Amino acid sequence: MTSLSRRSLMLRSAAAGLAALTSARNARADDWPGVTATELKIGCTTSLSGPVSALGTIARSQEAYFRMLNDQGGIAGRKINFIMYDDAFNPSKTVEQTRRLIESDNVAFLFSMLGTAPNSAVVKYINAQKVPHLFLSVNGDKWGDYKTYPWTMGFAPSSRTEAQVFAKYALSQKPDAKFALLYQNDDLGKDFVAGLRDVLGDRYDTLVKALSYEVTEPTIDSQIVTLRATNADVLISGVTSKFAAQAIRKVYELGWKPMHFVTSGAASVASTIIPVGAERAEGLITSTYTKDPADPAWADDPGIKDYMAFMAKYFPTGNAKESLNAYGYTAASVLRVLLEQCKGNFSRESIMAQANNLKNVEVPTLLPGVRVNTSPTNHHPLRQMQLQRFEGQGYKRFGAVIEGTML
Repeated sequence: MTSLSRRSLMLRSAAAGLAALTSARNARADDWPGVTATELKIGCTTSLSGPVSALGTIARSQEAYFRMLNDQGGIAGRKINFIMYDDAFNPSKTVEQTRRLIESDNVAFLFSMLGTAPNSAVVKYINAQKVPHLFLSVNGDKWGDYKTYPWTMGFAPSSRTEAQVFAKYALSQKPDAKFALLYQNDDLGKDFVAGLRDVLGDRYDTLVKALSYEVTEPTIDSQIVTLRATNADVLISGVTSKFAAQAIRKVYELGWKPMHFVTSGAASVASTIIPVGAERAEGLITSTYTKDPADPAWADDPGIKDYMAFMAKYFPTGNAKESLNAYGYTAASVLRVLLEQCKGNFSRESIMAQANNLKNVEVPTLLPGVRVNTSPTNHHPLRQMQLQRFEGQGYKRFGAVIEGTML
């Protein structure tokens, strides 16, 4: 064999070896559900229609975030394919759409699925399939139950923790306070009952008048009238946005002036306060763990400036001052950190391992001092918050960042 022939054979062998290595690498990626050499599929169900359709903007802001990320080159050379389906807040539709995402679309994992009842309808199925079910857009305490649902993880501080913080602050201001509680009759609302019981203990039955409502009810006016009759010093509204606006309006109309707390997920200035009238919300208290893009105090903050530029370029039809959009952006920012930690290994097991390994993660739209921490036995990524009171046209934060106690 001539030297030229030998050289040609060596080049062919090297090329074949490189092709085999590349093929093996791609084959390995192809063995991971939702992953190819160029793409990573992520699935989500949300409410683009139905009784809480306003919350659908969270997923739309995340869809925009992934477009931005793809323009920046994606993650480990792969572009994000974010598949989002509308379930109209109907659990039976959530079941149908979740099966479609896992069995037909073959997504790598599920991200930011909206709603307590919808997620409750599919959580057992998702965990049986061992699909990461990450950073749910819910406030329920049960989503941190790592023993029952090891593949599931919430994101925001739970409603139970928020209720504990509300009750502790109220008692610090008025130790003999009587409480009125309005809550949605689902796991989200019942966490407020649990949080108050955690703080009040055996005094709960004598200090609290609690009334629930169904998400399908057109109004909660009658419940507010009944609670007003108790002359309670404190009103806690464990509700979603539509009913928060109704509660604020009715409390104002009745001339009732309790210390009124509203869950952070329903206290947006843009979607709750402004529509109902800022003068009606004066003194309203909620909690926060993110920077509010509607708050002038953050106007020159670099993180909010970046968020505003993102909204202008990638989601111009969305309201940049809407805190729900900032929430979606924040959750997607933390997910980006998680995916970068995977270092190109996007098997479901690797994704879940990194979801359980977030250490003091800070992103620019979280409040100073608020960090994301997880572990295999801690599926509550965020447990810190700060109280804020509505004054004039916006919220003003007060007091220190408080870390809730997980029971």
